[in-house]
Amino acid sequence: MSNLWNHKRGAARALLQLAGALTIAFGGAMPAANAADSYWVGVTGPLSGQDAQYGEQWKRGFDLALEQINGNGGINGRSLDYDFEDSRSDPRQAVAIAQKFVDDKRILLELGDLSSGASMAASPVYQRAGLVQFGFTNSHPDFTKGGDYMWSTAISQAEEQPMLARYVTKGLGFKKIAVLYLNTDWGRTSKDIFAKAATANGAQVVAAEAYQPNEKDFRATLTRVRSAEPDSIVLISYYSDGAQIVRQARTAGVHTPIAAVGSVYSPKFLDLGGPAVNGVYTESNFFPGDPRPEVQSFVQRYRAKYGAEPDTFAARAYDAMILASEVIRRYGADRTAVHDGFAKINDVPSVIFGKFKFDPQTRRVAGARNLDLVVKDGKFALWDGVSAVHAQ
Repeated sequence: MSNLWNHKRGAARALLQLAGALTIAFGGAMPAANAADSYWVGVTGPLSGQDAQYGEQWKRGFDLALEQINGNGGINGRSLDYDFEDSRSDPRQAVAIAQKFVDDKRILLELGDLSSGASMAASPVYQRAGLVQFGFTNSHPDFTKGGDYMWSTAISQAEEQPMLARYVTKGLGFKKIAVLYLNTDWGRTSKDIFAKAATANGAQVVAAEAYQPNEKDFRATLTRVRSAEPDSIVLISYYSDGAQIVRQARTAGVHTPIAAVGSVYSPKFLDLGGPAVNGVYTESNFFPGDPRPEVQSFVQRYRAKYGAEPDTFAARAYDAMILASEVIRRYGADRTAVHDGFAKINDVPSVIFGKFKFDPQTRRVAGARNLDLVVKDGKFALWDGVSAVHAQ
């Protein structure tokens, strides 16, 4: 019996080798990189808790990128891999993970955390150790001020909030705005920048209400907002709290038009919000309907692998892993080379930006832009420029 099994196993191995040889001979995919001797990046982000959907989208983007990188020979014949540690977007966890990563000499750079607050809490650890912290979703204006090891491809709130203010005031024509915002450093900073930009555009912020990240009941807040008689509500929220606010507003009979910052742009916002989020306005620097070839190539591969539409966070994660691989490939596989490489890298293909190019002063990617969106029939759609309509 053993000899028969060995014979079958040997035949199967021979067939696999023949298939591989034919694939290469006829111009198929390059042989996979050596997974036993990988280059490693560390990832800090939420895999559990209320922000877990973001971490899941990250994983999908990372894995799609690695499928491409390693399927084409990896980096000089070695595969690229990542160690994803669950921070739950908690600053304390982010600091503990940072210490683990800086002590692990395999880790060439770190990607994350999701929230600027969590990342900024960990920044001193990375800066002291000389390990690049690539906060590819960190939009707080002060994130990259933490040191020369902090880099980001996220649009700074100093840029994004004026874009949202322009959409709300110039595009949608709102003049009396109530703002509900997360009572975090990111939320407060974003609210201040948005309010200043909206006021400069001729609008008035008639109410500004903070709420805690773990808050679930917004009825009292919505009552206070209603008494200010706004013509619109702007949410500086994540998808979970944003969806809850919209649902509770509509249930309470608040039919004021609602706009939200781009962090709500997630399939989970639609799932959690249901029909209530129809008519909500938002924006994003990625949208699957964007006709640019780099976007459509990514979308088609994502659909084929996952049977779903990608969101901004999947696209950002994909871009981040591609950029990380190119820095290591071009400049070297050690922490100093990676640090120096981030200052030099350019012309790396990007789904979101077309090509990456960092501003060496701010250590943020140049060429920020946003697409204006609206939720229509349970889906995100490009805004068609028609005046705002009150939700029913």
